Amino acid sequence: MTSTAVPPAEAAAVPEPPVPDREGARRFGLPVATCLVMGNIIGGGIFLLPASVAPFGTISLVAFAVLTLGAVALALVFGRLARRHPQTGGPYVYARAAFGDFAGFLAAWSYWITTWVSNAALAVAAVGYLCVLFPAVGAHQWSMCLAALAVQWLPALANLAGTRYVGAVQLVSTVLKFAPLLLVSVGGLLFFDPANLGPFRATDQSAVGAVSASAAILLFSYLGVESAAVSAGEVRDPARNVGRATILGTVGAATVYLLGTLAVFGLVPHDSLVSSQAPFSDAVNAMFSADAGAGGTWGGTVVACAAVISMAGALNGWTLLSAQTPYAAAKDGLFPKVFETKKRGVPVVGVVVTAVLASALTVYNYTAGSKGVFEVLVLVTTFTATVPYLLSTAAQLCFLLSGRSERVHRGRLVRDAALACLAFGFSMWLVAGSGYAAVYQGVMFLFAGVLVYAVMSARRTRAAVSPAR
Repeated sequence: MTSTAVPPAEAAAVPEPPVPDREGARRFGLPVATCLVMGNIIGGGIFLLPASVAPFGTISLVAFAVLTLGAVALALVFGRLARRHPQTGGPYVYARAAFGDFAGFLAAWSYWITTWVSNAALAVAAVGYLCVLFPAVGAHQWSMCLAALAVQWLPALANLAGTRYVGAVQLVSTVLKFAPLLLVSVGGLLFFDPANLGPFRATDQSAVGAVSASAAILLFSYLGVESAAVSAGEVRDPARNVGRATILGTVGAATVYLLGTLAVFGLVPHDSLVSSQAPFSDAVNAMFSADAGAGGTWGGTVVACAAVISMAGALNGWTLLSAQTPYAAAKDGLFPKVFETKKRGVPVVGVVVTAVLASALTVYNYTAGSKGVFEVLVLVTTFTATVPYLLSTAAQLCFLLSGRSERVHRGRLVRDAALACLAFGFSMWLVAGSGYAAVYQGVMFLFAGVLVYAVMSARRTRAAVSPAR
């Protein structure tokens, strides 16, 4: 609990005490931190999103290029902020340091929503590839729902085992996913057929509207650029390694994304891609099939295995992040104190609560018979993710323009201000591209947190005025 004698902005800037290496709580080095960023970015998104944006036409590749520039700008801003605030919590810490408790709470609340809704979306995406491996999974709606729940809870159990297991799973899953991704991203270009691309603009939207709408869906594939910053308290030498891991992970993921999406567009006919549930498997099958009607299924099976491993790794990392932000907020009295509970280096209550909420959302979407479950969940997370992104970039601008010399390197003032403005404008553009329905649902989630903040604020005020015991 933060002392009432210390202003919120100053209290948030105080570094956390070092966490000693103990059983189950080993800190991450640069390689694992980079894998955490790449593993969370390259999760379910890359394996399903080519089909999700295919209805917009190849103009979505333009959106991918613009999105990559914005993601790199965000990564650079997070790297700068993490250097000055190397604490667990990421966007929460930055927003609270700049604007006080309420802004910090909004960043923490919206980011927490993003993590558990993302977990539900990743599980839905994983089921599409599980159906390639085990066709019986897709035989019934309930079998698909149970498979999605299993995909969510296995990484949660790995997290409950301790941070050393989280790091090991993240490293292994990141390595295993890259072979088939590179196979499609690089090898697929050798089989590229321009006739498969389809129309440049496949909807009646304007070019700007189509780019914005497809970018809003594609943002899901870049969620995770802040992963190292959120887990800064678990990273060795965070002031140095968080920024490096963030930039290395984002650039590496962006390269694979752009090449992979382009290859899939050129390998799978547009009409087939629009309805595909496993576009990368279809792409590999097209590469190795002897003719249009036979062969090639072994390649699709290999990619399906890699996709499931990739999504399990992403869920592993996202589950850790989903517990870190409420943990940091709970230490400052902005989330219920129970979220402070930590065992083997992991905030266990945050892990369990997140898994339960993601499971409930998964069951609801399957039982409600929603069409396009993945796309609906993706657009909601797009909006909720932009809230901490906007607050973080605004915090960076605040630090730069307020002349806080202890937080700003004077020689980089112009460059950092330009990056922050670019990242802020990029985040605002994504809000506009999310669509009215996603913004509506996201705002409902966001405003529900105001009641939680009111209760927590009242408790802190009551504790401050109560006589010491």
